[in-house]
Amino acid sequence: MKSAFIPFLFFLLLHFSVTAAQPNIVFILADDMGYGDLGCYGHPRAKTPVIDGLAKEGVRFTQHYSNGTECSPTRTAFLTGRYPHRIKLNWRSQALIEEGRTTVPSVLRGKGYTTAMIGKWHLGFEGGPNYDYSKPLVGGPVDHGFNSYFGIPHSLDIVPYYYIRDARAVQAPTGKIGPRNTEGWTRIQGEFWREGPISPDFKHIEVLPRLAGESVKYIEGRKGAKNPFFLYVALPAPHTPWLPTKKFQGKTGNMYSDFVAMVDDTVGQILGALDQGGMAKNTLVVFTSDNGPVWYDTDTKRFGHSATTPLRGMKADAWEAGHRMPFIVRWPGRVKAGAVSDALVCQTDFLATFSALTKRKLDDNEAEDSENFLPVLLGQRDMARQQLVTGTKPTHMSVRNGYWKYVPSLGSGGFSDPRRVKSVPNGPQGQLYNLADDIGETKNLWLKEPGVVEEFEKQLAKQKV
Repeated sequence: MKSAFIPFLFFLLLHFSVTAAQPNIVFILADDMGYGDLGCYGHPRAKTPVIDGLAKEGVRFTQHYSNGTECSPTRTAFLTGRYPHRIKLNWRSQALIEEGRTTVPSVLRGKGYTTAMIGKWHLGFEGGPNYDYSKPLVGGPVDHGFNSYFGIPHSLDIVPYYYIRDARAVQAPTGKIGPRNTEGWTRIQGEFWREGPISPDFKHIEVLPRLAGESVKYIEGRKGAKNPFFLYVALPAPHTPWLPTKKFQGKTGNMYSDFVAMVDDTVGQILGALDQGGMAKNTLVVFTSDNGPVWYDTDTKRFGHSATTPLRGMKADAWEAGHRMPFIVRWPGRVKAGAVSDALVCQTDFLATFSALTKRKLDDNEAEDSENFLPVLLGQRDMARQQLVTGTKPTHMSVRNGYWKYVPSLGSGGFSDPRRVKSVPNGPQGQLYNLADDIGETKNLWLKEPGVVEEFEKQLAKQKV
C-alpha cells in the first residue's frame, strides 16, 4: 500500500507543478492610453478603479516601454520579440510578420496552449489593399500562431471598416460612410474617423462593447478546459474615435477621459469573466498600452488633466510620453501584490519571458531583441535589461542605457512641436537626458557629456539603422 501511494503522490506533485508553471495568460493591450491616464500612476482624477485594483493585486512597472510610438511597430515588437526598425512597416500593402516567424502565440501553442486573439490587428494582410473579401485574408492572426481570431483590421479611424472572424471578413465593406470630426478638438481628436468603405454590420460605437463581449464569451468557453489558454485582447481604445457610450458620457468632464473610463470597465468585464469561471487564481493578466495619447498642453489647461504627466510629449514622439507605458501584471500567488518595480523592460521582452515560463528554449534566430524578465516578476531579481531601442525613424530613435536616454537629432520626431529642429554650429546635434534626475526631459546634456554620446553612437551603429 505504501509503495503504491508514493508513485501516486509523485504524480500529483508533478501535475500541480506543471499546472502552476503553465497559467492561463490574458494580455490586454490598450490603444493610445497615456502614462497619466491611470489613478494607480499617481493621478487621482483618473476614473480607473478596475485597473487601479489590478495594480493593487499585482506589480506595477514604472519603466516599461513600447518599442514603437505608433500602432503597428508596437504590435510587431510584442508578437515577434524584434525591434520594429528591423522591418518595413508597410502594413497597408502586405503582412508585416513573415511566414514562419516565431511569435508569442506560436511558442505558447507549441507548449500546449490554446491561443486566441480578439481586437485590433493592424499588422496587414498579403495582397492589400484591394482584397477579394470572398477569399481568406492571408498573413493575419491565424497564420501566425492563433487558433482563432475576431476583430478589426486596423484602427477605428482608418478605412475600410469591417469585422474579421478567423481569416474571413464577416461582411464585406460594400457601403460607404462619411468623415467625422468633433467641434472643439483638433482634426485627429474627438469622434474622428475617415471617409470610406464600411460593412453593413459595422457601427463604430458598437465596436468596443462587441470586443468586450467576445472576450467574455471566449473566457466562459474555456471553463473546465484541460489545457491552458492565451488570450490577446487588443483594444481599439482610447484611440480615436472617442466614443464613450451613454453610461460613460459626462463621467469625467471630457470625452477622452470618459472613453478611458469605458476602457477601464471593459477590463473589468474581462477580469469578471475570469472570476466567474474560477480561473482568476491560475491566470497571469497583463495590462499595458501600445503608445502614448494624442493630448496637447492646451487640453491639459482646458480640463485640468494631463494624459501624459509627468512625461514630455505624446504619441509618435521620441520623448518619453510617446513610448513609456503603464504596465501591470497580476499573477496570484506568484507575483507579489501591491509591488512596484522600476526594472527596465519593453514590449519585445514578452516572447522570451513567456518562453521561459513554459520552458521553451529560443534559438538564436528567434526573438533576437527579447529578454526574459520572469525573475523580476517572481521577485527573484530587481533588475531586467540594461539597454533598449524604441522607434522606427533613424533620426529619432530613442535609445536607453541605464538612466541615460539618447536621441540622435533634435525635436520630437512626432506629433509634438517642434517636430524637427536644425542644429547650429557648436550646438547640440541631438538629445541626451539623465532620466533619473530629469524625467521630464528638460535638460539636454549633449554638450556636457560627449563620452556618453559617443557610447550611444556606437550602440546605435550596432543596430544597423
